[in-house]
Amino acid sequence: MGGAKGEEKPGGADDWCYQFGNKNTFDLKAPKKSPLALRMFVFAMTMLCGISICSMCMKQLGSDGWSRIVKIEVVEPPCNKSTVPPSEAQFVHYPQPITYSREECKCNPVRLFAIISSQRSGSGWFETLLNSHTNVSSNGEIFSTKERRSNISSIIKTLDKVYNLDWNSSASKNECTTAVGFKWMLNQGLVANHVDVVDYFNQRGVSAIFLFRRNLLRQLVSQLANNHDRYLKQLNGTHKAHVHTKHEATILAKYKPRLNTTSLIWQLKQADEYTRGALENLKSTRHITIYYEDLIVNKTKLFDVLDFLNVPRRKLVSRHVKIHTKPLSEYIDNWDEVYSTLNGTQYESFLTSDYMI
Repeated sequence: MGGAKGEEKPGGADDWCYQFGNKNTFDLKAPKKSPLALRMFVFAMTMLCGISICSMCMKQLGSDGWSRIVKIEVVEPPCNKSTVPPSEAQFVHYPQPITYSREECKCNPVRLFAIISSQRSGSGWFETLLNSHTNVSSNGEIFSTKERRSNISSIIKTLDKVYNLDWNSSASKNECTTAVGFKWMLNQGLVANHVDVVDYFNQRGVSAIFLFRRNLLRQLVSQLANNHDRYLKQLNGTHKAHVHTKHEATILAKYKPRLNTTSLIWQLKQADEYTRGALENLKSTRHITIYYEDLIVNKTKLFDVLDFLNVPRRKLVSRHVKIHTKPLSEYIDNWDEVYSTLNGTQYESFLTSDYMI
């Protein structure tokens, strides 16, 4: 009796379960007349204790813990690729971006491309034309940032981000993009890493759009004028490589560079050989070659590009305003010297207007 009085009895829900399990708490003797009622009573008490214990465990785990225990994974059916011709399968992709969901467009095929060009070849204007298409996203000159082209690993990391539709820019169409790419200048790590880039393009099914300028003399004048404005910032203290009004174009066109005629032929030859060498190194990729002059005189050439990307033909527009619209003689300070230097050479065709503005 003394030992029974000194024993502490637990309290609360846990102690109630404890008392229930203590044979001294309830003196259960099987009734002779109703064993079923006793069994139901024991079953009910057991259920109540189980629910109480489960409730306390759930409170300790919290909602995060429960979500780890009960995880329902919805497996979505794969996209139907049977409509893609075998010859095109390498160039058709179904990206799964990690920054957002493509939602209802997840099974819309995406083509990958890169605009390969050089400075002042009309690539900025050309890219705005492509971006006016509702299904095309060209993300600009992404390798103008040196860190992204510092080595081949950085280059591939950047390419993967673009082609996985995780690159965020004003040109991004996101969910329903059917062609995604960017603009890549030859001197922005492309020529230096051309072997690895060609391997990447061929393995990933990236199509190249080669855009260059035939008249290298006009390109040189444009480069010198652009460098001049980068230094002087003639438009309200701001440098603009491209303009959207005729007034701005007129201001920038006033600058007339003086060309070094002693090295002029060498400069043109170097530029020509550099471009030809790059094209030779990249020719094993799937590509199309277009020239700025052809686009100026024949806008239907743009349809060739849209067909190449396998996107619907649309009218393409751009807000860019051309800066140099007159004959070269009005944009070169020492025109007579330049004319005498190039006349009779392989570059004499550059002296005359090779397209109508």
